Amino acid sequence: MGKAAALCGGGGNGSNSTRGLVSLLSAVPCLACQELPAMSAEPGGRGGGGPAGGPPAAPGSDTYKGWLFKWTNYLKGYQRRWFVLSNGLLSYYRTQAEMAHTCRGTINLSTAHIDTEDSCNIVLSNGGRTYHLKANSEVERQRWVTALELAKAKAIRMRNNQSDDSGDEEPASQSDKSELHSTLKTLSSKLEDLSTCNDLIAKHGAALQRSLSELENLKLPAESGEKIKAVNERATLFRITSNAMINACRDFLDLAETHSRKWQRMLQYEREQRIRLEETIEQLAKQHNSLERACRGAPGLSSSSTGITSTAKGSVQSAKGEASDEDEETEYFDAMEDAPAFITVTADPKHHRRSGSNLSGASEGHPEDWNLEDSVFESSNQSSYNESTCKDLLPKKRRRTRIPDKPNYSLNLWSIMKNCIGKELSKIPMPVNFNEPLSMLQRLTEDLEYHELLDKAVKCESSTEQMCFVAAFSVSSYSTTVHRTAKPFNPLLGETYELDRLEEFGFRSLCEQVSHHPPAAAHHVYSKRGWTLWQEITIASKFRGKYLSIMPLGAIHLEFHSSGNHYVWRKVTSTVHNIIVGKLWIDQSGEIEIVNHKSKDKCQLKFTPYSYFSRDVPRKVTGVVSDADGKAHYVMSGTWDEKMECSKIVQSSHGSTSTEGKQKTVYQTLSPKVLWKKYPLPENAENMYFFSDLALTLNEPEERVAPTDSRLRPDQRLMESGRWDEANVEKQRLEEKQRAVRRRREAEAVEALEEGKDYEGYIPLWFERKVDAVTGELICVYKGGYWEAKDKQDWSTCPDIF
Repeated sequence: MGKAAALCGGGGNGSNSTRGLVSLLSAVPCLACQELPAMSAEPGGRGGGGPAGGPPAAPGSDTYKGWLFKWTNYLKGYQRRWFVLSNGLLSYYRTQAEMAHTCRGTINLSTAHIDTEDSCNIVLSNGGRTYHLKANSEVERQRWVTALELAKAKAIRMRNNQSDDSGDEEPASQSDKSELHSTLKTLSSKLEDLSTCNDLIAKHGAALQRSLSELENLKLPAESGEKIKAVNERATLFRITSNAMINACRDFLDLAETHSRKWQRMLQYEREQRIRLEETIEQLAKQHNSLERACRGAPGLSSSSTGITSTAKGSVQSAKGEASDEDEETEYFDAMEDAPAFITVTADPKHHRRSGSNLSGASEGHPEDWNLEDSVFESSNQSSYNESTCKDLLPKKRRRTRIPDKPNYSLNLWSIMKNCIGKELSKIPMPVNFNEPLSMLQRLTEDLEYHELLDKAVKCESSTEQMCFVAAFSVSSYSTTVHRTAKPFNPLLGETYELDRLEEFGFRSLCEQVSHHPPAAAHHVYSKRGWTLWQEITIASKFRGKYLSIMPLGAIHLEFHSSGNHYVWRKVTSTVHNIIVGKLWIDQSGEIEIVNHKSKDKCQLKFTPYSYFSRDVPRKVTGVVSDADGKAHYVMSGTWDEKMECSKIVQSSHGSTSTEGKQKTVYQTLSPKVLWKKYPLPENAENMYFFSDLALTLNEPEERVAPTDSRLRPDQRLMESGRWDEANVEKQRLEEKQRAVRRRREAEAVEALEEGKDYEGYIPLWFERKVDAVTGELICVYKGGYWEAKDKQDWSTCPDIF
C-alpha cells in the first residue's frame, strides 16, 4: 500500500508532463489509495458501528447489535437477550460471549412483518415464528425499527437476485461446506500467485522506468523523446493499478477468512446438535418398541392401548398466543388449567319430585321440566336427535358413496422426516403419499357434518340449553379425525371451496385461502334455519421427532338470528403420535371455553389427553354449562370420537378435598340425554382413507363452481384416482407457480417501498379484513358476491392458480 501511495504522490525522475499525469490520477482516488467500502458495522471494523444501544448503522452498513428484552414464556416472562442484525437475519443470544458458538434463534427479515405494539415494544412475525421484543426506551425502539426496516428492504432486494426453489431457509449441506473450503483454498492459492506477480511487476516496472529515464537523458530527436515520455507515463499507471489490485485482493481474503472461522464454528455446533438429536430419537424409538411389545404381552389390555404417552397441553404457551422458541433444548409440560373439579351423582327423579323445594339454586327449575314435552332434549333410551332427524333430511340429489381405493405405496418415512425436526409443517415439501385427497378447506367444511345440532339449538328458548347443543357441535367436529392420520392438501393462495346444500340441508358454505405464510383460511356458513357461522383458522404445527403437534389458531363465531346469541370458541391441540415407529394415532387435548357474549353464559370443556396409566375412558370430554352468575346448570360428558351426553343439575354441594388440595363439587343430576352420536363409517372405509359419508362427497365433481374451487385442483384429483406419481409432478408444478407469483408480489412491494408508496399486498377475493366487534380481533369476514357471481357464472375476477 505504501508503494502505491508513493506513486500517487508523484513520479520518480520523470519530467513535468509525467508529474502532471500522476497529479491528474491522484485527483481521482485509485483503488490503492481510497479505503474499501464498509463491509460491516461491527465495532472496530472498517464500517465503524457504534456501541450497543447507539444509533442504527448507516443504510450502507449491514450489522447492528444491542440488548433487547424478549418474551419467552409464562414462567420467565421477558428476558434480556443480545440481538445481532446482520445480512437480513436477526439472531439472538443469551450473552455476547455466546456469539462465538451458540445462536438461540434467527428470523429472516425478508419475509417478516414488523409491527409496534406500544412505545417500547416490537413484534416480528415470520410464518409460525413470532418475536415479541421490548426496548428500554421509545428512542431505542425507534432505532431498532429503523435498522430492521432498512435490513428488510435490503434482504428483499438480495433475495430477488437469487433463485428461490423452496422459499424457505435450509441448513448448509455437506457439499456446501466442502465447496466453501475449496473456494477458500483456491483464493489463497490465487493470492499467492498474485503476490508473486506483483513482486515481478514491481521489479520489472522499476527496471523499465530506469531504462526509460536513461533514454530520456540521451540526446534523441524530439519525436522520440515524446514517445518515451508517453511510455513512461503508461508504466507508472500500470504499476499503480497492479498495486491497488493486490491490496484489494488481500483485503478480500482477510474478510473471507474472518467470516469462514465464524461459519465453521456455527456449522460444527449445528452438526453436533443434529447428531445428538438423531441419537436421542433412535433411542426413544427403541424404548417405544420394547414398551409396545410389553403392552401386547400384558394380560387384560385392549389392542387399542398400544400408545404409551402422557401428553399435556404442550409447551407453555406465551401470552402472545404463540409457543416460545426460547431454550428449545428444554420443553415445559405443565398440567392443563383444570376445569372446575366435580363429581356427578345421578339423582332419583321421584325423590326430587317430592322435595322440589330443596333444589339447589344452580338448577334451572323443577326436575319435572326435564321431560320430552317441555324440553328440547330427548331421552337417552330413544334414538338421538341426529339419528331421528337424519331420515327427515335425506338429500334430494344422489351423492357418491365411494371413491377409488387407496393404493399401497411404500415410503421410508424416517428418511424424509429426520431432516424436518423443528420446522413448520407448512414449510416441509411433502409428497402426496402423506396426504389424503381433500384440501384443508374441505376438512374445514367437514366440521358441518353434524349441522343438525345447530338446527336443533335454534329451537331452544333457554340460552343454557342452547349452549349444550353448541358444545356438542364443537366436540362433534373431532369425531372424523380419530382414524384420519393423513395430511390434507395445503390450499393455494386464492383457492376456494363451496358446499351448497341450501335445498337439501338448509345451509351453504364458502371457504377461501386468504394467506399463504402463515397459512390461513376464512370460512363462512349461512343457514336458512336460523344461524350463521364464520371463522378464520391458521394452523401452526411443530414436528417434535416422535409426535406432531397441530395447533389451530383463531376463533369460531356462531350467531343465532332470532335470539341474537353470539357464541365464540377456539379449537384444541391435535397430536399425531408414533411418527417414527408404530401405528399412527391421533389424540386431542386441551380446553374449549365457549362464551355467549350476549347472555355471558359459559361452557368449559376439557379434552383429557390419553395416558396409559389413567383409569379414565380414552378420548374423554367433560364440562359444565354455567350462567352469567357462575351457577352450573348442566354437566356435559362423553368422548370426542363417539357421543356427547348432557345431564341437568338439580342440586350441588361441596365434597371432600382431593389429594391435590382442591375441593371438588358434587352435582346431583337427572339421567343423561344423548345430544350427539357419531354416524357409523361407510363400508370399506379403511381403504378409502376412513372418509365419512359426507367426506366422500366433498371432492365430488360439480358444475358451475368457481375456477379456483378445490374440486378442480389437478394434483388432488390425480391422487384420488390413484395416480400418485403424476400427482406428485403436478403438485410440484403448482407450488412452483405459486412461488413465482409470490416473488412477483415481493418485487412489487420493494418497488413501492422505494417509491414511497403504500403496497396493500394480497387482497382476498370474497372476504375482507375487519375488526370483530365482539372479540376485538382482526379477522377475515365474508363480504358477499360469491353466490351472485355463481348465479351469473361471472368468474372474471378469479385468479389463475391451477
